[in-house]
Amino acid sequence: MSEPRSSRHGLVVIVTLFLTLGLLYGIWYSYSVFLVALIEHFGWSRSVTAGAMSVFILSHGLFGPFAGRLVEKFGPRRLMMSGSIVMACGLLLTSQVNEWWQLYLSFGVISALGLGACGWVPSVILTEKWFPDKVGTALGFVTAGIGVGILTIVPLSNALIEHYDWRLAFQGLAALVVLLILPAAFFLLREPPVAASLVTRPGSGGDGSDPSIPERPAYDWTVATAMRSRSFRFAVLAFFSGGCLAQLLIMHQFAFMVDHGVAKTMGSIIVGVIGITSIPGKMMWGALSDRIGRERAFAGGMILIALSVGALALVGVIPGLLMPFVFAVLVGVGYSVNAPIIPSVSRDLFAGPRFPSIFGTISLFSSLGGATGSWLGGALYDWSGGYQWMLLFAVGLTIIAPVMLWFAAPRQPETPPAA
Repeated sequence: MSEPRSSRHGLVVIVTLFLTLGLLYGIWYSYSVFLVALIEHFGWSRSVTAGAMSVFILSHGLFGPFAGRLVEKFGPRRLMMSGSIVMACGLLLTSQVNEWWQLYLSFGVISALGLGACGWVPSVILTEKWFPDKVGTALGFVTAGIGVGILTIVPLSNALIEHYDWRLAFQGLAALVVLLILPAAFFLLREPPVAASLVTRPGSGGDGSDPSIPERPAYDWTVATAMRSRSFRFAVLAFFSGGCLAQLLIMHQFAFMVDHGVAKTMGSIIVGVIGITSIPGKMMWGALSDRIGRERAFAGGMILIALSVGALALVGVIPGLLMPFVFAVLVGVGYSVNAPIIPSVSRDLFAGPRFPSIFGTISLFSSLGGATGSWLGGALYDWSGGYQWMLLFAVGLTIIAPVMLWFAAPRQPETPPAA
């Protein structure tokens, strides 16, 4: 494949991943509107109903290391095609549930495993292979698709629920997954002719022609050596905190606003605002992290999330829709820092042939944080009768997460030790 043709197809891959992640994670965040519909239909508690998303995030995260290994063995395309079928089946089963444990199994496990196979890990691996020298910028664009998904899929899900019912909404989403992602993976997604990420990598001297560039390390990172490193321990603490914070706020903000007098339709629009503001946010943080460093960009995102918590606390205190929209803008731009920073930091620290497996393992801890946040918001509400403790906990996480990333020090990656 010639260089111009290769570059053009790289752009095709990036745009395809942008749209793919939009659909997949639009469905993920649509659970915030399904949450209210399921509570009203079945009368389950908020912690039980939100617990399905915790199981979803946990299943998605636990599959991460296996997704990385499967990418190494079979390639991302085959994994994404298989995952789209599994996810569609899970959503169809979810449309038929009548008991909470059925929801946990169909949505929390089957749909999550399908999304894990056709979503985050293979998309990140394809992106960093096509654009190894501008990982943050490329990932910022690809992950901006998640914002488009929130903007479009969440209101679509709410409209299907309001005009028909939640069962038909799940069936419609299943049809979208199998009709769009399966052919996209089959026809459009390809790896570059040479896996550039394995040739030019951070800290590598390439062919050694430039004596100012350090020589390539004598050993490559493995999952085992990465997990024993200082950087890994602090990175997973940062990403656990960031994942917990994002799901804590985004999963419960819809119910919070409905409780404080915001109409459901307007609440779904506000979710869409979060999505649309996250689009430029992801692009900005990805490009900014390439210029000023991952730690500074991540801290900037956490500051905006802290401000968004203050705005959320004032919903209902200050009349009107000003505070809901201020919250949506701030949290949309702020939380979007996670998407490009997590894979970029992971590659800065642990680039090499085993990066897919290492990244899948790191993603596990981010998902564990998200699962904790989704469940914790409902549990704190059931325990206290309100969301005050959730808001205080969120503020604490905006401090912990950037401090942990600073200690992980992606600006000064460690040298891989002998396996």
